[in-house]
Amino acid sequence: MKRFVLSAMLAGVLAMPAIAGDYKIMAPASPGGGWDQTARSMQAALQDEKISDSVQVVNVPGAGGTIGLAQFVNQAGGDPTQLIVGGYVMVGAILTNKSPVTLDQVTPIARLTGEFEALVVPAASEIKDMAGLVEKLKADPGSVSWGGGSAGGTDHITAGLIAKAVGVDPTKVNYIAFSGGGEALAAILGNQVTVGVSGYGEFAEQIKAGTLRIIGISSDERIAGVDAPTLKESGVDVSIQNWRMVAAAPGITDEQKAAIVADIDKMVNSATWQKTLADKGWANTYLAGDAFGEQLKKDNESTAAILKDIGLVQ
Repeated sequence: MKRFVLSAMLAGVLAMPAIAGDYKIMAPASPGGGWDQTARSMQAALQDEKISDSVQVVNVPGAGGTIGLAQFVNQAGGDPTQLIVGGYVMVGAILTNKSPVTLDQVTPIARLTGEFEALVVPAASEIKDMAGLVEKLKADPGSVSWGGGSAGGTDHITAGLIAKAVGVDPTKVNYIAFSGGGEALAAILGNQVTVGVSGYGEFAEQIKAGTLRIIGISSDERIAGVDAPTLKESGVDVSIQNWRMVAAAPGITDEQKAAIVADIDKMVNSATWQKTLADKGWANTYLAGDAFGEQLKKDNESTAAILKDIGLVQ
């Protein structure tokens, strides 16, 4: 009888739904930028949708995310509760910084979002459009200071590609890197740089408020709700999209990886996350599991080729 009761109790426990686990998400940049926004948006969705009981976000800025990445790889090994956000910027930063720690050492979970690059100037700037920027750039490349995220990241690559497209030596681009979107935004608003370049979402509020003027966006076609011509419309043959992802710690089991992928899948398909995408103007580029791991390898190769082409990697 006792054995039957114990067996019944055990079966009942096993039949109960698993209690949602806690997560700690590292944003390897200062507060305010795209990775920080991604991590905090994940935090809100995972908690609001009751996918996780508790989600903590930590910021570890520096060197295009490679400082945070190194800390994550060295300290989070085997821990399925720890996640890190990253993306195209980190791929470039690993190459330009010759980082000893790479994305090969984490467990890819999913690509989450895509975002086109916006070029902005302060409202009072003498530059009114892309034609004005190109004219100034051609006359004296060094006189145009570009403010954006980490060296070798999407913002830097965008500036280099624009220079090359208009016949300016991309190695002469005067690019000023900031470790977080908040710092870059302050420099642009404070007229410390000529032009700002970053994901549209990081400038959206200031564009709407009229303190920044958007002069171009790096999409192939105009984007609904964004009052700006594409770079191609302005005669600059460049299109580029930043993407952001989430990865798990090295050394986790296949079962642990599958559980994390399942949680992220629930998050991506939730009403909270879909509203976040709409509010921030992020494209849904969701790609999960092994398919994302394969795409990440291809992105590493193509980014290395671009960085060599514009002189950022030898």
